[in-house]
Amino acid sequence: MFKRIDHVALDVSDIDRSVTFYEEYFDCKLYYEHLTGDGKRIAYLRSGDTVLELVNRDAGGMNGFHFCFETDQFDIEVERLKKAGVKILTEPHSTDAREEREKGWRRVVFSEPDGESIEFRG
Repeated sequence: MFKRIDHVALDVSDIDRSVTFYEEYFDCKLYYEHLTGDGKRIAYLRSGDTVLELVNRDAGGMNGFHFCFETDQFDIEVERLKKAGVKILTEPHSTDAREEREKGWRRVVFSEPDGESIEFRG
């Protein structure tokens, strides 16, 4: 069962500029940032309980955007989608905890019929 959309992610050309823009005009607050193993810089901003993820396009971003569901039945949902034939783009793997409640979470990415990426974590 999926609980909610965890975040929406955008490729941006300049993370610092985008963080400043969303903080200044939309009252978002930067709360977590990291570099992935392949050099992508990612910044997470919060507005209430909504999260916006900004990915550095210059480091080989995500090809547009993606959104991420949160689930409390990670393995069950992964198997259900695999059995249904939904194309998997990134196999399940551990992910950094952006906050305490996310310790031990994993993530996976599937492809939507038009090619969009659908991530889920839990």
